[in-house]
Amino acid sequence: MATAKKAAKKAAPAKKAPAKKTAAKKAAPAKKAPAKKAPAKKAAKAPAKKRTPNAAFMKAMTPSPSLAAIIGDKPVPRTEVTKKVWEYIKKNNLQDAAKRTMINADAKLREIFKKGQVSMFEMTKLINNHLS
Repeated sequence: MATAKKAAKKAAPAKKAPAKKTAAKKAAPAKKAPAKKAPAKKAAKAPAKKRTPNAAFMKAMTPSPSLAAIIGDKPVPRTEVTKKVWEYIKKNNLQDAAKRTMINADAKLREIFKKGQVSMFEMTKLINNHLS
């Protein structure tokens, strides 16, 4: 039997070693690192100018009688009107406890809002209707 196995090995075709593909696997040319640019020298920065408010917001507006009950009857800019209304809301604890973006109206605010609860984003729109 030993001779039969040896004869079978000789008869079987021998496996060829895979040919190396030198042409396909050429070494890629070494990439040069991009030259680092020297940081540009910054000119001495001028001090930043304070942002000036828009003149339309700073124009004094006269509140309606129902709004005057909350913020006073003197003409004030829109920005101050919003601040004073928020002071009133915080002082009287009118911000909804569960959903903080909602404002619960009391008797004075109900005259302005025309409903019991409004969003803080809707509030300024409703207040602007009471300014002239």
